[in-house]
Amino acid sequence: MSVRAMTAPGHESLYSGGMRSWLTTVDHKRIGVLYGISALFYFVVGGVEALIIRLQLASADGTVVGADTFNQLFTMHGTTMVFLVLMPLSAALFNYMIPLMIGARDVAFPRLNAFSFWTFLFGSLLLNLSFLVGNPPDAGWFGYANLTSKQYNPGMGIDFWLLSVQIMGIASIASAVNFTVTILNMRAHGMSLMRMPLFVWMALIVQVLMLLAFPPITVAFIYLMFDRFFGTHFYIPDAGGTPILWQHLFWIFGHPEVYILILPSFGVVSEVLPTFSRKPLFGAPFMIFSGILIGFLGFGVWSHHMFTTGLGAVADTAFSLATMLIAIPTGVKIFNWIATLWGGHIHFKTPLYFAVGMVGLFIIGGLSGIMHASPPVDIQQHDTYFVVAHLHYVFFGGTVFGLFAGIYYWWPKITGRMIGEGLGKLHFWLMFIGMNLTFFPMHFLGMDGMPRRIYTYAADLGWERWNLIATVGAFVIAVSVLVFFVNAVRSVRAGEPAGGDPWDGATLEWTMSSPPPEYNFAIVPVVNSARPFWLHKFGPTRDISTRTREEGTPPQPDTPPERIDLPSPSGWPILAALGLSLVGGGALVGLWLVLVGVAVLVFGVYRWAFQPLERLGHPTFGPAPGGGR
Repeated sequence: MSVRAMTAPGHESLYSGGMRSWLTTVDHKRIGVLYGISALFYFVVGGVEALIIRLQLASADGTVVGADTFNQLFTMHGTTMVFLVLMPLSAALFNYMIPLMIGARDVAFPRLNAFSFWTFLFGSLLLNLSFLVGNPPDAGWFGYANLTSKQYNPGMGIDFWLLSVQIMGIASIASAVNFTVTILNMRAHGMSLMRMPLFVWMALIVQVLMLLAFPPITVAFIYLMFDRFFGTHFYIPDAGGTPILWQHLFWIFGHPEVYILILPSFGVVSEVLPTFSRKPLFGAPFMIFSGILIGFLGFGVWSHHMFTTGLGAVADTAFSLATMLIAIPTGVKIFNWIATLWGGHIHFKTPLYFAVGMVGLFIIGGLSGIMHASPPVDIQQHDTYFVVAHLHYVFFGGTVFGLFAGIYYWWPKITGRMIGEGLGKLHFWLMFIGMNLTFFPMHFLGMDGMPRRIYTYAADLGWERWNLIATVGAFVIAVSVLVFFVNAVRSVRAGEPAGGDPWDGATLEWTMSSPPPEYNFAIVPVVNSARPFWLHKFGPTRDISTRTREEGTPPQPDTPPERIDLPSPSGWPILAALGLSLVGGGALVGLWLVLVGVAVLVFGVYRWAFQPLERLGHPTFGPAPGGGR
């Protein structure tokens, strides 16, 4: 796909340019595109790994892959989908849309934003380099001790895994700092916190969760690195350590990570449903506070993953109650989404299909999660395929469907072209049917006692029928993803021009051309409503469905009235990210490469720090008021 093919007529400047312009870009929109392309590529990689897993389990005594290869595929599939697909796909929407939705010309730290992307990309490449050296990680994406100890896993696979995930964690923390500052300090005039779009609110909560959740997993990885590289014994029972320490540190991160992955989809659905039901979001303040409460309570439920470790009755009771309590703010969101649709003038477009599908599938995953809040039930179902079903109804049915709703919703804004409705709805129905065919039978398999993480099973156990159905469903999902890519390519090559406001949107991103100009807003807008564009188009009324849209001059002129200084492109963030990755890779090769990486990192950061912030010689876009420049 060529870069220029993504450009709408009249706006070649945003996506045009050679490879150098993309390597040195600090434009939040381009970085969002880079995140999106990377995440969709790894979505295919993780999907292929899942298909091989399902082929192996489609029949009893399967011989598609051996036990070692199965463990490697299982580990890489989980790691890829969590850290290389769902998080960067959310980051793609954050990068592209947040400045547009809050009335900013860019993020607070454009070069740190570029550094975050390149650090993520190099970390992901380091992880997958383990395939090329024939030693992928094989201890599960959760990395439980002592499966990851040098004694039981002496190969380099775990080293690749722990170093690459740490590098990507640095990218996530840097991104979280950037977007927290951006949202809190760069909103348009009049955009109070309670006037922010719900997507921006959920993004803000996600950034706070990342800032608080990634330090514990970083500590866990540092302990593991010291155990493997320097002979310490943090997780070795024979030397006074404990494997349970890893579980605590991992799940203190791991359960907030669930909300890091699902809250962006909550935000997308909270934007899509009002637009296509032609109603303001029902109970928006309650939606905001429920999101905050979910983030807060998310740090108090981690040990419900550890009911089988013998924490005792008091701890089990506390975490059981906290897990049940977190269902309340989640239920508030579901109720408000349904109330938003109720009585609305529904426009059945593809984004709405995915948004409503997300709500339905997430309800199923949430209900099975509440079941596991009870320690006796959890102990019965622990490490069975019932848990696999719950996990995928939350992550695939919730996060993936929600993010696809966002992709279809903002696709016209990003590319300047409409995406096919027919193929979009075909994509939805195939993915919806395939999702349920794949993961709903796993509830039955789990109740029948099939353990997770096994690579084969005997024919007399009676699990073959449901496993075959699940495998068929996985290939239906694969076909649905192929339909999406065909639709995407057709759109960027010959899609109908979208215009600035194809959905009759309510928020600021729809006030400008598609794709937006490089400077976003010619004049930073003044906001006096949570739905500023609806207020402009239809006046102060709650029932916009009965009003006629006023065709006139949009709030933003096509060209700015004065000079706008934009941050200059920079190659130093990518050099600094490369240096950081060389430090990680050098730990696998030798001290000399670590020192080279440190030198490259220090040099890149030094040059980055002293490069002028604004673009030198930037042309004046138009005359200033009064005839000046």
